[in-house]
Amino acid sequence: TRRDAENKIVGVVGVAQDVTEAAQHDRAVAAMARELRQLVDTANAPIFGIDVNGNVNEWNDKTVEITGFSGDEAFNQPLVETFIVPKLRQSVQEVLDNALRGRGTSNYELEFRTKSNEIRYLLVNATTRRDAENNIVGVVGVAQDVTEAAKHDRAVAAMANELRQLIDTANAPIFGIDVDGDVNEWNEKTAEITGFTKEEAFDCPLVSTFIVPSLRQSVQEVLDNALRGRETSNYELEFRTKSNEIRHLLVNATTRRDAENKIVGVVGVAQDVTEAAQHDRAVAAMARELRQLVDTANAPIFGIDVNGNVNEWNDKTVEITGFSGDEAFNQPLVETFIVPKLRQSVQEVLDNALRGRGTSNYELEFRTKSNEIRYLLVNATTRRDAENNIVGVVGVAQDVTEAAKHDRAVAAMANELRQLIDTANAPIFGIDVDGDVNEWNEKTAEITGFTKEEAFDCPLVSTFIVPSLRQSVQEVLDNALRGRETSNYELEFRTKSNEIRHLLVNATTRRDAEN
Repeated sequence: TRRDAENKIVGVVGVAQDVTEAAQHDRAVAAMARELRQLVDTANAPIFGIDVNGNVNEWNDKTVEITGFSGDEAFNQPLVETFIVPKLRQSVQEVLDNALRGRGTSNYELEFRTKSNEIRYLLVNATTRRDAENNIVGVVGVAQDVTEAAKHDRAVAAMANELRQLIDTANAPIFGIDVDGDVNEWNEKTAEITGFTKEEAFDCPLVSTFIVPSLRQSVQEVLDNALRGRETSNYELEFRTKSNEIRHLLVNATTRRDAENKIVGVVGVAQDVTEAAQHDRAVAAMARELRQLVDTANAPIFGIDVNGNVNEWNDKTVEITGFSGDEAFNQPLVETFIVPKLRQSVQEVLDNALRGRGTSNYELEFRTKSNEIRYLLVNATTRRDAENNIVGVVGVAQDVTEAAKHDRAVAAMANELRQLIDTANAPIFGIDVDGDVNEWNEKTAEITGFTKEEAFDCPLVSTFIVPSLRQSVQEVLDNALRGRETSNYELEFRTKSNEIRHLLVNATTRRDAEN
C-alpha cells in the first residue's frame, strides 16, 4: 500500500519477487514509519520474528492467516517448541542460533504447525535483527516468496542506519562505482566472495582491478551505458577474487542518481538476490528510485482503478504486450487485453480483489498488440488509500527472477492432483486403513454403476467384490496396508446391475506426509 504524508493510501506498488517490498518513501518521517509497519503487518507473505531468547515478538497478518494463531496467542511464546514440528526443531534451532550470531540463512525449508495441527511448508530467510547501535536483538524470518520482508518502524536515524546496514549485510553482492568508474560501494557479501575488504576496494577502478581481462571491454560498455541512463539486466561477468579465483555473477547494472536526478554512478546487484536496489538516499530521491524500480522491473506489473481501467503499466508490461503506457492507460483491462474466453473469470478475480480478497498464482492469457497470446501467472493484490479504502488492484507476474520458487500453493496443487485422479481414463479406487472406500474416480463410477456418493465409506471387499474372491482380495489389501504392494492382481467387481467386471489391479500403499 502507498500512502502520502497524511497517511492516505494513494495506490499500491507491486514489485517482482526479486526486489525489496520497500514501500514507498516520499513521506515525512512519521508517515514513512507507519507505512513500513503496515507493510509488514499486511504483507502477502508470512513475516515472524523472535527476540534473543527465542520468543515470538513479530507475527504479521499473513502468519496469523496461515497458522491460525493470533498475534496475542503467538507473542512471547517460544517459536521452536510451539510452532515447529518435532522432527525439525533441532535444525530450526540451529538456524535461529546462527542468525543470533550474525549468520543469516537463505531459503531454509521448515514445517510450521498450525492451530488446527496441519503442516505448512515455508521457504524462509532467517535474518539477524539489530538495533540502531548494531547490537543483535533477535531474528526475523521472511518467506522466500517476498522481497525484503522485515520492515522496521523506526525513527529516521535508526531507519537510515538500518538501510545502510541492509546494504552492508545483504546476503548478496552489491557494489557500485562513481562517474569515474571508481568503487564507492562494496558490501560485506562482495568482500566475502572477492576476498577484498571495503577499504581495499574503495576508490579503485572497478574494471581494471576486479574484472578478468577477457571481459573488461564488454563490462566497461555496460557501465558506460548505465552512466548514460541505459541500464542492463542479467549481465554475466566474471569477478577476479583476491586469491585469483573467478566468481561468475549475473548482475543488474542500475544507474544511480542524486536527489536532482543527476547521474552520479552505477550500482550492481547480483540477480540471485531479492535485495535489488539498496537505498541510502534522501526521501525524495528514494521515492523517485522506487518509482523507477517499478517501471523498469524485469517483470510485468500492471494495475487498475475501481472502474477496471488501467492505471499502472510498467516497462516490462509494455515489452511483452506491445502496448505503450499511453495506449494502455485508462483502457478497460479485461475488455482490451484479456482473451474473450477468460474475461469472465479474470473479471471475477479483479472483482474479488476490489472486495479485498487477493488471488495468488492466477493464470491469465494476455493479448498483445500483435494479437499474440502471452501466458502469465499473476498475483492480484488489493490497492488501498490512506483510509484503507480500496482504490484498485495491482497484478504482479509470478514467473520472474526467483523463477523456480513456485511449486504452487497447496490448494492449487491438491486440486490439480484431484482432477487427474477423477478424470483419469482408468478406474482408480482406494480404501482407508479400515478397508472403507475413500477414493472412487469417474471411471470407476462408470464401470460399476455406483456413484462416488454411493461408494464412499462402504467396505470395499464385502460391498463390491464377488464372494469367491473376497478372502484373497482382502489379503492383497492387508499386504498393501503393511507396505507390501501387489501388481496385476485380477479381481472381479460386482456392478450395480449385478454384472461382473474383470479388472487387473495394482494395489499400491498410500502414505501421508509423514510416510
